[in-house]
Amino acid sequence: MKAFLILEDGTVFTGQSIGANREVISEIVFNTSMTGYLEVLTDPSYAGQAVVMTYPLIGNYGICTQDMESDRPWPDAYIVRELSRIPSNFRSEGTIQDFLLKYDIPGISGIDTRALTKILREKGTMNGMITTDESFCLEKVLPQIAAYRTGKVVEKVTCAEKYVLEGDGPKVALLDLGAKRNIARSLNKRGCQVTVYPALTKAEEIIADKPDGIMLSNGPGDPKECVTIIEEIRKLYQTDIPIFAICLGHQLMALANGADTYKMKYGHRGGNHPVKDLKTGRVYISSQNHGYVVDTKNLDASVAVPAFTNVNDGTNEGLAYTGKNIFTVQFHPEACPGPQDSGYLFDRFMKMMEVDR
Repeated sequence: MKAFLILEDGTVFTGQSIGANREVISEIVFNTSMTGYLEVLTDPSYAGQAVVMTYPLIGNYGICTQDMESDRPWPDAYIVRELSRIPSNFRSEGTIQDFLLKYDIPGISGIDTRALTKILREKGTMNGMITTDESFCLEKVLPQIAAYRTGKVVEKVTCAEKYVLEGDGPKVALLDLGAKRNIARSLNKRGCQVTVYPALTKAEEIIADKPDGIMLSNGPGDPKECVTIIEEIRKLYQTDIPIFAICLGHQLMALANGADTYKMKYGHRGGNHPVKDLKTGRVYISSQNHGYVVDTKNLDASVAVPAFTNVNDGTNEGLAYTGKNIFTVQFHPEACPGPQDSGYLFDRFMKMMEVDR
């Protein structure tokens, strides 16, 4: 079935419908990972967005549910150049097409994703509509497309109730803002007992459980929308408990301490982003997925100092908090998909908790 991708600027791509046959409006973003499409699909940070995969062939190794980063896919829609309908992989449990249908996610294939990505890079991230209605009227749909907002999506993706992953090591409180599974796994395999809390949990409840460390996870949306969560994170900052934060958690900790964030032109999404450790000068290749970044221009050095920077564009990739056992990063040390160069940051967090104990 023919399908159309209509961008906010009036550009129209024609391709084939994949997944669910329904109309959707969303924010269009692109990911440059060459593998790991299932981890991308099941990353809660994509809630409220439609994902373009820049790698041309998607689905060739099928669906391996063991690789999922959450219980379900989160993007509003999926956009690919070519969809492989016959996967070849001994671990495969199904096809991308069936997976999208199962979770009612529409998409489009057969379009020039290179041209689409160039538009998004030149003009910036924009909204778009995927429809199978051949009689669409641009004058009518463009205002609808422009009006779309992702809104408060953290509440949509967080866990419903607190749960525990048993371990015989330090007790870690993981605030689930849209956490990928591998964050908890990375802690759990180091022996940590991980207690996962819903995003709107009060700081007092977390503190009362006496964790040895606190982890603030990744998540979707504009960090400034998370007003009540920022207030609770400010209370966590005021304790002496070691804190490690990733992606959205990094942004919220910065906002909780007077820093600012802004929306990037087209964000960082992929498994190939170089980041520099400002303390050692060493560069790591990282997995990233974010459209907002912490503004360090007016950062108060008495509160925090830059710890990592993006080699490509110089944007902030991490902060070290002055006089506190707190460090935060914009990239994903737990990877999935992507390189595991920065997995050592979990070991740094472990040492922080050992000293504190």
